[in-house]
Amino acid sequence: QLQLVESGGGLVQPGGSLRLSCAASGFTLGYYAVGWFRQAPGKEREGVSCISKSGISTNYADSVKGRFTISRDNAKNTVYLQMNSLKPEDTAVYYCAARSFNAPVCDIRTTYTYWGQGTQVTVSS
Repeated sequence: QLQLVESGGGLVQPGGSLRLSCAASGFTLGYYAVGWFRQAPGKEREGVSCISKSGISTNYADSVKGRFTISRDNAKNTVYLQMNSLKPEDTAVYYCAARSFNAPVCDIRTTYTYWGQGTQVTVSS
């Protein structure tokens, strides 16, 4: 059974940090680009970051550039999202997703095939 499981969410104060993990089971995540997406209450889902299957290429939404870092460990079948300098507007449910591309690239503006169940991130004092 193909599955993506996010973890690492929680409550953090503004300016704090969290590291999200996206672990795959039932398939080899290293064959896929992985994206992180988030959805806040009453808002549309937005792409946050993505990483190509090899890890060479990454992309970030303007709102998180310089604060978030995506990485992957294909030996552990896991992708990470390090989130620093968190702001209240980062509060959302964060999802990871995977899809294949024909080139070693990724794109957060396109559709993804496999999705996790999400993890809540709340930034509040």
